[in-house]
Amino acid sequence: MEKIGFGGSCHWCTEAIFQSLKGVPEVLQGWMATPQDAQRYSESVVVVFDPQVVSLEGLIEIHLYTHSCTSSHSMRGKYRSAVYCFSPEQALCAQAAIKTLQKDFSEPIITEILDAGDFKLNQPQYLNYYFSGPEKPFCKNIAAPKLRELLRKFPRKVDPEKLMHLS
Repeated sequence: MEKIGFGGSCHWCTEAIFQSLKGVPEVLQGWMATPQDAQRYSESVVVVFDPQVVSLEGLIEIHLYTHSCTSSHSMRGKYRSAVYCFSPEQALCAQAAIKTLQKDFSEPIITEILDAGDFKLNQPQYLNYYFSGPEKPFCKNIAAPKLRELLRKFPRKVDPEKLMHLS
């Protein structure tokens, strides 16, 4: 198993997206800092994945397509668009993947490639947020449309059991 971090939109949505994938047995949801900026935490997830089932490049592609990776909106401090790497090899892979995928986007991708730093896990009542209550208004109105798009765009990478309720 390997792990990689992602930030981009609300960590409840990001958590649900990666929890829905084949080859991802665990997603930790909270806030990540970097060694270079240890005081700045942004909403993020740490994704534990099996590279024999889902590649790092595949996870990065899904990440770019499931949040506003080209938007420099006013909430970027809280929702930093990032790939948090745990090794130099991951950083090189992320750079190459983003460079390759840029052709699919009309605007420049602003997703930063950063060293993973301190991670603070969210409070227990907010973990597994979507799957513990998909009928909640936030889940129905914000997370579910992103999960439907995930199903539409990446049907072979999604665990169909996890999103059967959206079909």
